[in-house]
Amino acid sequence: MAQHDVIIIGGGAAGMMAAITAKRRGASVLMCEKMPKLGKKLLITGAGRCNLSNDVLDASFYNPGSQALVRSVLGQFGKEAVFRFFKELGLATYADEAGRIFPVTNQAASVLKVLEMELERLKVTIDLGCEIKNIRVVKNGFEISAGSGERETGLKIILCAGGKSYPALGADGNGYALAAMFGHKIIEPVPSTVPLLVKDPWCHALQGQKLRVSVTSRIRGKEVRTASGELLFTQYGLSGTAVLDVSDEISIALNRDHEASVSVIVDLLPFMDEKELTAELSGKLAKGIACENLVEGLLPHKLSGLLRETLHGSDVAAITRLLKRKEFKVIGTRGWNEAEFTAGGIPVEEADPLTLESKLQKGLYFAGEVLDVQGRRGGYNLAWAWASGAVAGKTA
Repeated sequence: MAQHDVIIIGGGAAGMMAAITAKRRGASVLMCEKMPKLGKKLLITGAGRCNLSNDVLDASFYNPGSQALVRSVLGQFGKEAVFRFFKELGLATYADEAGRIFPVTNQAASVLKVLEMELERLKVTIDLGCEIKNIRVVKNGFEISAGSGERETGLKIILCAGGKSYPALGADGNGYALAAMFGHKIIEPVPSTVPLLVKDPWCHALQGQKLRVSVTSRIRGKEVRTASGELLFTQYGLSGTAVLDVSDEISIALNRDHEASVSVIVDLLPFMDEKELTAELSGKLAKGIACENLVEGLLPHKLSGLLRETLHGSDVAAITRLLKRKEFKVIGTRGWNEAEFTAGGIPVEEADPLTLESKLQKGLYFAGEVLDVQGRRGGYNLAWAWASGAVAGKTA
């Protein structure tokens, strides 16, 4: 049983970055990954294109409670450092109109390949199919035990076991149990960036319909966040980029806080204000256009029938209110198989903001989604994985 300087638990984005960083500074590194291959989840990020980072990268794009820690980590390994790292690996990238950074190949496999090539060049020891069940403190650091009975010892441990989204790709929350062995509290993980469950006749009637809208989350009577983008009506409720972008607080309210008063307000015509819409509808009525045809040319034809069923008469003010502030009560979210990220995990207050070392157990470090850090869509969660992996790998 060999003694390693650093044992990394988890072979995702944060784990690979931590391994490369630690090995480059001369440490002997063992990386343990439960799946038969590294980076399984990385391959599906950015719809298979791998949204590496964002051209505008700072702590304001992360959940409020994590921002002090994120600011410290990004101060050590920020946007330019991520860019340099991948450029040195030979990966060419570009930024789209929204500032999202992608490989020029538009293939996540390209990102994974350059990381694997660097791990191989550095001769990092990788143990695949190795699920860690226990960590205990021993005289010379830590001893880890795998489900197969295998044991290894290391001076330091970096826990990069991820969250709970996409469990088929290896994310089952096992890292939380390992952290809890050392007294760490776990903020209840809930699905994040996830479609919403809504029971509304509109969802059934418009199933499969996509619209460009503005969506605002409303919790306990207070409007929380607004996002513009795509809305997709589904058999179970609402999805699409605009919905995913406001879903984090909704999921926490419903799944963790068991709050009943949760809804989303949809502006179906964000390119017109209420005054403009009122004038448009009034003008059509003045021309003798029937009430059920007022939205023709503004919204898909299916909406005409719904308006006829929802509203009786030609009350322009009521139609305007409905189109600009259609409210859907949210009764739940889809599950882990459809959630892009995890909200919850190890509290950021329990990690040193400069090193990411546990404040409860010397020699234990954290990186990636196992901490209670959630970025918005747009490359922010992968940016956190790279940055936290680099900081933990540098300091462990």
